[in-house]
Amino acid sequence: MTERIQKFIADKARLLTDAGIERARGEIEIILCHLLDCERLDIYLHGYDMVTDDTRARLNEIIKRRLSREPLQYILGESWFYGRRFRVSPAVMVPTPETELLCETAIRCVQQRGVRHPHILDLGVGSGVISVTMALELPECEVVALDISEEAIEVARTNAAELGAVDKIEFRQSDSFEAIPETERYDLILSNPPYIANWEYDALPPEVKADPTISLLAGDDGLDAVRVILRDAPKFLAPSGRILFEIGYDQGDRVVEMTEADEHFRSIVVMKDYNDQDRVVMLSCD
Repeated sequence: MTERIQKFIADKARLLTDAGIERARGEIEIILCHLLDCERLDIYLHGYDMVTDDTRARLNEIIKRRLSREPLQYILGESWFYGRRFRVSPAVMVPTPETELLCETAIRCVQQRGVRHPHILDLGVGSGVISVTMALELPECEVVALDISEEAIEVARTNAAELGAVDKIEFRQSDSFEAIPETERYDLILSNPPYIANWEYDALPPEVKADPTISLLAGDDGLDAVRVILRDAPKFLAPSGRILFEIGYDQGDRVVEMTEADEHFRSIVVMKDYNDQDRVVMLSCD
């Protein structure tokens, strides 16, 4: 039984591998889990008996779409983040493991500093993974989530509702910080901003190009969105608050230089991701 399902998966994965898609076997497992509504272990224990003709037809159709390099997350309409299933669509960027590092750092920051009722701002909510994760992992927090895209906000609102966090998140359509009154202050300002230089776009993998360009591109050097954060975020930071945002793997030194020249900032920490590359910046203003 196990040998039959293993061969079945290997044969399907080979189609993806031949098209240059990495982690092909894992993708076939993810597709089967989605189609069969089961865990990975169930596939290998009972999978072959569970695979009906209808399942095969649906699997083949998904593989056909995947061979065109359409992101699997968009095909399935879902993506896993911080152990939770989120809905995604072409209106939002596919969540990445690097953003989990941002969330882990933010949660640890609140816990270590003993902030009892953190007020959190999520700049560029997208699918809502940061806002929802904060709301569920920090039960006493309040989150304000901003995005310029009405479609993205609807996706994020749906995720918040389905995962039980909608009552703790206030969504506002906003171009950058424009929807934040001057009187509001936040203990954490979080963002996964666009940080790819315009000239890099053509060389991106097809799956990345499927993300909305507004969530990817940030000017000639990829730092336009970071400049906005550095300029405006300090205005809305509570005493002892922190600003955390993602950067490109080669942008750490330049961001450090930018903050050193800005009197608003007192300290900067650049954290590395799981591939030992600069990824998350944490700033304080006191």
